[in-house]
Amino acid sequence: MILGIGIDTIEVDRFASWHTYSQKKLLRIFSQEEIEYCLEKSNLSAERFAVRFAAREALYKALSYSYPDTKIPFLTLCARISVIKKNGLPHLTIHNDLGIDTSSLIIHLSLSHSRTVATACVVIEQRYIV
Repeated sequence: MILGIGIDTIEVDRFASWHTYSQKKLLRIFSQEEIEYCLEKSNLSAERFAVRFAAREALYKALSYSYPDTKIPFLTLCARISVIKKNGLPHLTIHNDLGIDTSSLIIHLSLSHSRTVATACVVIEQRYIV
């Protein structure tokens, strides 16, 4: 059963200078693994940061819809997730407790970006236990 859907589109230009930010500042929003991946190729860093930020926005929207009585501050959410590649596909991991039981959830993530726009879509599904 689908519990929530979130989508976000963001302008890549907003992230053009993020490669110059300090590690401390970037770690408020991204995991170390994400930062390393985004900075790996300087010509791709803006779109990589942008699409991962869009994923956080999309997750925030999906969780807000799925759990309307649970308030999770956006920056708290940012600091507790990672968007990495697993087997070449984007994977969203929640690292710490957000006040919800994530063990019964399947979180689907789709990312897309061009040089100008980044989009992320998150679908939260209730895992059926047989």
